[in-house]
Amino acid sequence: MGNPAPSWAHGPMIALDLETTDVDPHRDRVVTASVVAITPRSPGGPPEVDTRTWLADPGVEIPAEATAIHGISTDQARREGRPASEVVAEVAEHLAGVWGPTTPLCAFNAAFDLTMLDAELRRHHGRGLPLGGPVVDPLCLDRHLRPVRGWDDRRTLTAVCAHYGARLDNAHTSAGDAIAAARLAWTLARRHPDEVGLLDPRELHDRQVGWYLEQEHAFAARLERQLEQRIARGGEDEYTARTRDRIVGVRARAGAWPLLTGPARVG
Repeated sequence: MGNPAPSWAHGPMIALDLETTDVDPHRDRVVTASVVAITPRSPGGPPEVDTRTWLADPGVEIPAEATAIHGISTDQARREGRPASEVVAEVAEHLAGVWGPTTPLCAFNAAFDLTMLDAELRRHHGRGLPLGGPVVDPLCLDRHLRPVRGWDDRRTLTAVCAHYGARLDNAHTSAGDAIAAARLAWTLARRHPDEVGLLDPRELHDRQVGWYLEQEHAFAARLERQLEQRIARGGEDEYTARTRDRIVGVRARAGAWPLLTGPARVG
């Protein structure tokens, strides 16, 4: 028998995570960013892991709810952080140097992080984020492999790591979450070689475009069922109007992965 086909997960990969002021990637701001470069060494040996982390002063107040998650307060960001314009430019420059056609970028809910970074670059520098290579999103992969069952089936990083037994250290820090995303990507590639691990990274990227489209349309359909039930109980109101707008937005940007044209959903 010949040697098994190599998996992209055994080659170099990049992992990205942002911690932010809130969950709208077009409106809200980056607080911390981490880019982790993972390079294999000798067979069976641990890879070389290079982690770069930035702390930004976002220029706006960090809500207490966000501080409770990632631990960075407005005072700390102003005291220890660097101007957001410098940080996002450096993150983009660093990505351009390490992310390429044969080196996938792993990010959990990649559409949020990449759209946020793109929006910040446009805000501060008038230019968008170029996609340097293929993207691997363990959240998109997991939703494809295990379709979401309903509103109580939330796919947080913590929950998905627990399901697959992937280690998550220092949760809600950008470095900890980035490394966990890479571990998840590696685990999914190993457990699902035909659907994930043995695909060319560019083909896997293209498939995720289609999977994300299906997932967002399924999410919109759940919203529509919820809307119909609410109208049947109490008629039209401000909430139902907002929900109609949300459904339109979800469907409009469903095909734009991984850089979204409107506010992204999370969870």
